Amino acid sequence: MSDTLVSPALTEVFRQALSLPESVDVSALAYGNHENWDSVGHMILVAEIEDAYGVLLDTDDVIGLSDYQAAVDLLGRLGVVCEP
Repeated sequence: MSDTLVSPALTEVFRQALSLPESVDVSALAYGNHENWDSVGHMILVAEIEDAYGVLLDTDDVIGLSDYQAAVDLLGRLGVVCEP
């Protein structure tokens, strides 16, 4: 995903929430394509994003959080800038 904005801070949120090793390309990650991003991992990720960025995700946001780029886009819509 060469057009994906990669934010070190958001990458770290993904790594911590989903217990991902450094070898995983977080910017290419999508729900269900890694064993740690299952339904439980998804809810942990949502909670970590909310805590890290001081936002509250609604049901549509939670459902729409399908990959790394969706997280960047979602945070952008909420006024959070994910800087590289």
